[in-house]
Amino acid sequence: MFDLKANGTSVKTEIVAGATTFFTMAYIMVVNPLILSGAGVPFEQSFTATVIAAVIGTLLMGLVARYPIAVAPGMGLNAYFTYSVVQGHANLSYIEAFSAVFIAGILFLLLSMTSLRSRLIEMIPQNLKHAITAGIGLFIAFLGLRMSGIVAAHPDNLVALGDLHQPKVVLALVGLTVTLILLSRNVKGALFIGMIITGIIAYFAGMLSFSEGIVSVPTLPEGILVWNPIEAAGDVISHSLYAVVFSFLLVTLFDTTGTVVGVAEQAGLMKDNKLPRSERAMFSDSIATVAGSMVGTSPTTAYVESAAGVGAGGRTGLTAVVVAVLFVIAAFFSPLVGAVSGLSAITAPSLIVVGCLMLGNVKSIRWDDFDEAFPAFLVILTMPLTSSISTGIALGFISYPLMKVVKGNFRAVHPLMYVFAVLFLLQLAFVPH
Repeated sequence: MFDLKANGTSVKTEIVAGATTFFTMAYIMVVNPLILSGAGVPFEQSFTATVIAAVIGTLLMGLVARYPIAVAPGMGLNAYFTYSVVQGHANLSYIEAFSAVFIAGILFLLLSMTSLRSRLIEMIPQNLKHAITAGIGLFIAFLGLRMSGIVAAHPDNLVALGDLHQPKVVLALVGLTVTLILLSRNVKGALFIGMIITGIIAYFAGMLSFSEGIVSVPTLPEGILVWNPIEAAGDVISHSLYAVVFSFLLVTLFDTTGTVVGVAEQAGLMKDNKLPRSERAMFSDSIATVAGSMVGTSPTTAYVESAAGVGAGGRTGLTAVVVAVLFVIAAFFSPLVGAVSGLSAITAPSLIVVGCLMLGNVKSIRWDDFDEAFPAFLVILTMPLTSSISTGIALGFISYPLMKVVKGNFRAVHPLMYVFAVLFLLQLAFVPH
């Protein structure tokens, strides 16, 4: 079914890759409910909703699209939902806010059934595709450095070297060293084995404990929150949530597109500048967004941490199926998952290493042509600095056609690029971030 031999992989490699992806993104099961609790969503409701959305999206991505890419509620989108939508609108309940997510998900699903989604991937210039991959690499490497404390906030320079005497920083550096040794010795599954060894060290160092227990039964205390499209549309109209729907739609569209292109490029799955079965990949994400909004979580997106699984050798949908199965199992072990994912020093080394691997795409960018180089540079630079894949893509999409027009080479740009450049400009200028 997954054509493992043709993709140069095996069942064992795919299982290790799936486990690697899962453990690098397992934090979302704890972090997402914590952020959504600021909107009033009960923790247990959003925890289970996060798992449901991740399982549906990732399983579809594995079985239907057959890509080694995991899907889950997106970081950034959950903060936008909580702080800009619910807290930013007077007298708006979180259930009514989920109506906006539900409508955006339905629109997303309808778009996925058209040729626009595959054309969207095909219209992105090759240079920007390489830049997106490299930008995502820097983004997840910075994420690993920040989460582990190796870099920390600074009042004047925004970031600086963290306190190297902090136990979690020491643990992250030890884990990074172990992982690099394994990689340099060409040990299969080096990223995953590195996480296991780092976890064992953390346990015996007293940094990892399971005081909250191991097992718990997942529940949905409030059941299904949104299900009727007519009622949901009524909520959007009565609270004038049009900009919210537009923002969710645009950000999710390009977050997923950018991540899928970046990870597929890293895995060598792009064929003649096209992504086979791209519409199935987008369909998987849109279904997850609709399902997630029904039970209580913000929009889903393809996860950049999937690159860690690809770095561990994942090449087919079997990797994603393994991730989905682990999410199901984890639903019954939330205290255990919370303890492991809560110690970011365990997973940070994998993100840093994969960031290095993905940055290799910069060699394929045409640096000699400034009108090609600068938009690519802007994408690479702004993804980690804004902590947003879609913002990096937005600035690339705005600057690329602009520079081509100035140079008098406007015909080299796909007409859809101009349309999305205007949409991104409006979104950046008028929609809160």
